[in-house]
Amino acid sequence: MIDLSGKAAIAGVFESPRRDAPRVHPFALQMECILGALDDAGLTLKDVDGLCAASGDWAEGGSTMDVVELAEYIGIAPTYVNSTDVGGCSYILQAGQAAAAIATGLAEVVVISYAACPRWWPLSSPSFDPFVFPAGPGQYEIPYAPTLISTYGLFARRHMDLYGTTPEQLAQVAVTFREHAAKNPDARLRKPITVDDVLASPMIASPLHRLDCCVVTDGGGAVVMTSRERARDLKKPPVHLVGYGAAVARTQNSQIPDDLTTPAALSGPRAFAMAGLTPGEIDVAQIYDAFTITPMLALEDLGFCARGESGAFVADGNLTLGGSLPTNTDGGGLSSNHPGKRGIFTLIESVRQLRGEGPGVQVPDARIALAHGLGGTFCSAATAILAR
Repeated sequence: MIDLSGKAAIAGVFESPRRDAPRVHPFALQMECILGALDDAGLTLKDVDGLCAASGDWAEGGSTMDVVELAEYIGIAPTYVNSTDVGGCSYILQAGQAAAAIATGLAEVVVISYAACPRWWPLSSPSFDPFVFPAGPGQYEIPYAPTLISTYGLFARRHMDLYGTTPEQLAQVAVTFREHAAKNPDARLRKPITVDDVLASPMIASPLHRLDCCVVTDGGGAVVMTSRERARDLKKPPVHLVGYGAAVARTQNSQIPDDLTTPAALSGPRAFAMAGLTPGEIDVAQIYDAFTITPMLALEDLGFCARGESGAFVADGNLTLGGSLPTNTDGGGLSSNHPGKRGIFTLIESVRQLRGEGPGVQVPDARIALAHGLGGTFCSAATAILAR
């Protein structure tokens, strides 16, 4: 693997404060985020020669030509484009590929952008749904009528059966991230909750209650990447990409490994090896949390705790501000925002933490951050390690 450590840096970030954007086209929201991230970096659209976007479904108002349409919309003609879409972690994967493009001279300033408006975008629009598509391996699971939430419920139930994980431990994930969201003025949900509140909320897909599930919001974000040398002369202190890894596995539930290993078990070690770091050296983490079980599996696969011990790891307070691994300091997808694909926000909050600009909870003197995302039902994963 090409060593990308320190070859590129994130120079600007921006997260839209909107959680409801009625009648706003996702492209308009992306424009807002791109301009905001460029301003944060002290750059303009004229400086951009690389564009990454992956928004090809109904909630994002896009298509398979989304990156082309977006370039036209914002008025640039980039020399490097990337529309790789592997689900929610696409933007972390794109950050690694953008670093490679910068290191090899394919581009100098790359913008990674995402926005979606699922709260209002016409729900009747045609979309590709891998859970009901009547072809390929999926045809063998259609009779069981899987849905996205029920599939995550299966993961949670399997973890309980294998390792003794409890509903209370799952609920603690939501409680911890809500504590962080309470101090984030832009978070969708800020009212503190208890474990009992989570368990008393309606059951959605056993064992997942409503408060075990992410919020549904509009929103968007953007990240500006450039070379290490150019980043030194820009408006904000650079945050360097020092480690990166990505992996894909399976799409069908029937192919899930017995011990619930996810592609993070591959993407994480690759990122740590490139960075020359270990999990114990991470100061703050932003881990995709579509459901409470999501970050728990990632904690195990990334090496922060042993297989089956994430429940106890969370219950012991390790994800809180005073814990060994403060995680999802903006409130995450469970409380802050989740427009559909949340990987880009893990990058944004990682940068804010390393700059000391956390919108709410701030980890003191954080120097190394981990951003991790997944795609589909643990079908893909991407991990980035950032350092100031």
